[in-house]
Amino acid sequence: MANTTDPLASNVHGTNPQYLIEKILRLRIYETLYWKEQCFGLSAEALVDKAMELDHYGGTWGPTKKPTKFITLILKMLQIQPDMEIIEEFIQNQDYKYVSLLGAVYLRLTGRPPDIYKMLEPLYNDYRRVRRKADKGFTFSHVDEVIDELLHSDYCLDIALPHLPKRTQLEGAGLIGPRISLLEEEVDLLEAIEAEQAAEEAAKAAAAPKVAPALKEAEPSSAHPRSSSDSGRHADRERGRDTSDDRDRDRVRDRDRDDRRRGDHGDSRREGRDDHRGRDSRDSFSDRSRDRDRDRDDRRGRDDRDRRSDDRSRDRDRDRDRRDAPSRDHRSSSSSSSSGSRGDDTSRRSKVPREDKDGDKEKKEGGGGDAATEIAEMNKLR
Repeated sequence: MANTTDPLASNVHGTNPQYLIEKILRLRIYETLYWKEQCFGLSAEALVDKAMELDHYGGTWGPTKKPTKFITLILKMLQIQPDMEIIEEFIQNQDYKYVSLLGAVYLRLTGRPPDIYKMLEPLYNDYRRVRRKADKGFTFSHVDEVIDELLHSDYCLDIALPHLPKRTQLEGAGLIGPRISLLEEEVDLLEAIEAEQAAEEAAKAAAAPKVAPALKEAEPSSAHPRSSSDSGRHADRERGRDTSDDRDRDRVRDRDRDDRRRGDHGDSRREGRDDHRGRDSRDSFSDRSRDRDRDRDDRRGRDDRDRRSDDRSRDRDRDRDRRDAPSRDHRSSSSSSSSGSRGDDTSRRSKVPREDKDGDKEKKEGGGGDAATEIAEMNKLR
C-alpha cells in the first residue's frame, strides 16, 4: 500500500511514526494530488530534490484546511524514516532555508531531547527570512523564530509536538552542557583584545621612567651656554610686546573716535528726520485748512446762486402780473358799464384797493431785489 509505513522503520515514542500526525490531517494528506503524484514511491535520495523545490512552509491553509507541500513531505519522511546523517545534512544546509526547516521539524518530532537541543540551538543565529502559508495568505518570519517556536511550544504547524523537557532539567541531569552563544565568543575575543592593550600600556609605562633621568642629566650641560643668548632674545621679545601693546592702544583709541563721530552724525540725521516730519505735519495741517476754506466758499457760492435764481423767478412772476393787469381792468370796466351806477361805485371801490395792493406788492418786490443785490455785493467783498 502507498500509505503504509516502511517495514524496516522503527517505532518512535512507542508508536508508528506516521501516527505522530493527527488522523484527520493525515487523511487529508493522503487525498491530495501532491501526495498521490509526487510522493508515490519516493526514496530518501529523491526526497532531497523535492525539498529543494519548496518556496514556503506551513501546516494547513485556507478555509478548508488544505495541507501544504511542506507538511506532506514531513509525513513522507515519517513513512520512509531516513537516516540521521541525512537529517543532519538537512539542518546544516545553508543554501536552501526550507530544507533546514524540514530537517528541524522532523528532528523535533522523532529526536531525543539532548540531540534536539544540540542540533537546533545553533539555528538561533540563522536570520534568513521565510514565508509561511496560513489561513489568510502568506506571512513572513525568520528561521530563528521558527526554531524558538519548536523548542518552546507544544503545538506547531497544526501538529501536536511530543513533550520536550526544559533545558535546565537536562543540564541538572548532566545530559547536556550549558549553552554556548556566539555572543559569548565575541565577548571573550573583546576581553582578550583589551588584555593585550592593557599589557602594552603597562610595558610603555614601565619603560618611561628609565628615559626620564637621561633627559634630566642632559639638560644642565646645555643650559649654561645658551643663557646669554636666551636673555637677549627675551629682552627683544619684551620690547616687541611693548610696541605691539602701544599699537593696539592707538588702534582702539581711533576706533572709539570713529564710533563717536558716527554716533554724532547719526544723531544729526535723526534730528533732520524729526524736523522733516514736523514740516510735513504742518504742511498737511495747512492743506487741510485750505481744503476746509475752499469747501466753505463753494457752499456759499451755491447758496448765492440759489438766491439769485429765486430772485429771477420772482421778477418773472411780477412782470407777468403787470402784463395781465390791463386785460383784467378792461374786463372789469365792461362789466361795470352794464351793471349801472351801483356797479360803478362798487368797481371804483374795488379798483382803489387793487391798485393799492399792486403798489404795495411792487414796493415789497423792489425791497426784496435791493436785499438780494446787497447780499451779492457782500459775497463779492468776501
